[in-house]
Amino acid sequence: MDGLPNKNSKSPKPSLLPKDKYIPIRKKFYYSHAFALGSMLFSIWFSIPWVIDLGGLVSVPVALFVIVGLSYIPGYMNAFMVSSLLLDRQPALKVTHPAEEITILIACRNEENGIGETIRYISLQDYQGPINIIVIDNHSTDRTAEKALEAGSDYNVNVKVIEEAKPGKNFALNAAIPHVETKWMITLDADTLLHKSAVRYIVARMLSAPHDVCAVAGAVLVRNSRGRLLARTQEWDYFLGIASIKRLQGLFQGTLVAQGAFSIYKTEAVAQVGGWPDAIGEDIVLTWRFLGNGWKVYFEPLAVAFTEVPETFTHFFRQRSRWARGMIEALRVIKPWHQPLAYTKYLTGCNFVMPYIDIVYTFVWLPGLVLAFFGSYWIVGMTTLLVLPLTLLQNSVLYRYQRNVFRVLELRIRKNVLGFFAYVLFYQFIMSPVSVWGYFQEVFRAKRIWK
Repeated sequence: MDGLPNKNSKSPKPSLLPKDKYIPIRKKFYYSHAFALGSMLFSIWFSIPWVIDLGGLVSVPVALFVIVGLSYIPGYMNAFMVSSLLLDRQPALKVTHPAEEITILIACRNEENGIGETIRYISLQDYQGPINIIVIDNHSTDRTAEKALEAGSDYNVNVKVIEEAKPGKNFALNAAIPHVETKWMITLDADTLLHKSAVRYIVARMLSAPHDVCAVAGAVLVRNSRGRLLARTQEWDYFLGIASIKRLQGLFQGTLVAQGAFSIYKTEAVAQVGGWPDAIGEDIVLTWRFLGNGWKVYFEPLAVAFTEVPETFTHFFRQRSRWARGMIEALRVIKPWHQPLAYTKYLTGCNFVMPYIDIVYTFVWLPGLVLAFFGSYWIVGMTTLLVLPLTLLQNSVLYRYQRNVFRVLELRIRKNVLGFFAYVLFYQFIMSPVSVWGYFQEVFRAKRIWK
């Protein structure tokens, strides 16, 4: 998206959505499930001929195994998301211009070309309080540390560089904890640039939240959206898919990943759970430990940062398979039924069915699509085209919410039409097999790689 800080932009308006009648979270949870259940029952009724035809070829139990993974469960989850977002009203900020001192941690390895720009964007923040920056040089072989100190001097910000020789983002971040003297700390990736109001909004959300909220995830969008088609496709994944999932989870007070790319944490809470764990998905496991303690994790859509996404398939494959592996790793460490809150039980429990959905999609839907090209419509047929209008309807709802965010921040949504159609029509063809590979990596305990 064309959304990096603009020198001429005005201050964002304080409200995001119009006020409406308040509906308690518990009722929103029940209403959304009722709508999703009704949607799934309609799908079951509509798919009876499909079950019969496919069952005649592979047996009814096998047909149901396939169709449940391809249609019923994904349809239920999508309907739950859309109905929840339609009911969502972000609570107003009680504090709009915080001035508390904060610390930003930037763990990096061989980032000499970008660390200066990242620090420059921090210096442009409209935040009124002191900002301390700790750059953790994780055994770089270039001039990352020198470039960070130079940027601190050039842009008049307080930059401290520490060294951590042991490779791994968790080791780097944990090395910084003894140096943090503020109540709140923000983590930021070295290739991530902040919108000028990002720090103000994420700190304001933390200060406006109940006392049991220990972290707030920011909204991460794509920085290199004018790159190759793969990056332009991911622009819509971040803008519609990932942001909307986080908004859904934040509505039910259980954002499942306070991502290391841009989130704020209570320093005491991080220390209390032992810091970032030695895990491929260190931010996932950390967040689930927060939730397991009965604490809450919010999401702030107005706290926007822009990150570099992979432009080559190899880099994309490694990143997304690592994310999928991190999810399985979190399920190993903290079981959903051990979560103390009903909402987080449900949200983390949804991750149990994701491998099933991705495996069915990879090993059944994709071969079924190939068969359809040769005139065999056992799995993919003309009726499956009905999914397209539903997909467009879902994305239109998600687009509406994100458009409101951009309007408040005075950003512009780029007309990336080719990337949008690639996202709607083909993105899942890549995502499911990549995720399946990540699941297999975790099951067989393959070697872990940070980047």
